[in-house]
Amino acid sequence: MSSRNGSSEIGTIVTANATRSAPYIGRFAPSPTGPLHFGSLLTAVASFLEARRHDGQWLLRVEDIDPPREQPGASDEILTALELYGFEWDGAVTFQSASRTAHDEAIQLLLDAGKAYPCGCSRRDLADAPRGALGIIYPGTCRDGSSASEFALRIQTDDIPIVFDDLLQGCQEQSLQSESGDFVILRRDGLIAYQLAVVVDDHLQEVTDVVRGIDLMDSTPRQIWLQQLLGYATPGYCHLPVAVNKLGQKLSKSHGAGGVDLQNPEGNLVLALQALGQRPPPALTWSGIPDIWQWAFESWDIAVLEQKTKIPVPVQAIKP
Repeated sequence: MSSRNGSSEIGTIVTANATRSAPYIGRFAPSPTGPLHFGSLLTAVASFLEARRHDGQWLLRVEDIDPPREQPGASDEILTALELYGFEWDGAVTFQSASRTAHDEAIQLLLDAGKAYPCGCSRRDLADAPRGALGIIYPGTCRDGSSASEFALRIQTDDIPIVFDDLLQGCQEQSLQSESGDFVILRRDGLIAYQLAVVVDDHLQEVTDVVRGIDLMDSTPRQIWLQQLLGYATPGYCHLPVAVNKLGQKLSKSHGAGGVDLQNPEGNLVLALQALGQRPPPALTWSGIPDIWQWAFESWDIAVLEQKTKIPVPVQAIKP
């Protein structure tokens, strides 16, 4: 995926960032693979403040479609942390697993349109396939049919560039067929792939703007492609710098990040605002959660993060 100045007539996507006509609807969509860590807190804070800056809605959706990776009790832990930190979401919390019927209907539409097909290739079959920045570039082995009894479903792609204008990172371009190949929308184990689920759920919830980490920016062209095939609107995208530890590693459970501090949400919330480039007054650390949010609502400026790709996280914010 490349970043560039200017745009192409072919494949250019005009997002809601550039031409807003509908009321703003944002969302925060954590996966229940562990407790809320500081990196996820940054995304929650930024997406919440962007929604409120636009007098919009902020939805909370738990993306629980990958049971093998989920941690028992993680959903409750995440919700408890968000409540302690003073987040206020609009409407009821939704769970992505409840949308399975809509996911299946979208898949059937793609099959009926001849845009999706069964793929019986195993990891071993693709061992010699070319690789790119997104991983294996699927060579189209099963495009003309597969007789495998066990299979995934892939979506057909082409090489017309997908171009979108990210609010923070600027103009982005990706040619799917040469950079990722046809990608999976239904896994061999019967689970819905993330790329399809997130597109369908954002459509169901009428999400107009997606604020999330830059580690997901390479997924955006695939999601825009699915939106086009399904006739969905494309939301505006804003990809935040990724939170990194002192070794430069993305803050995650696999790199030792524990849950956010539940004993001192005030201090940690101020640290989050500082990490996001805001300048809260020192005295705010000793204020209550409502006062901290009130300052943030009045002072939030996402533009300070433009063209930034990493946020070094203060050591005191990382709970082992």
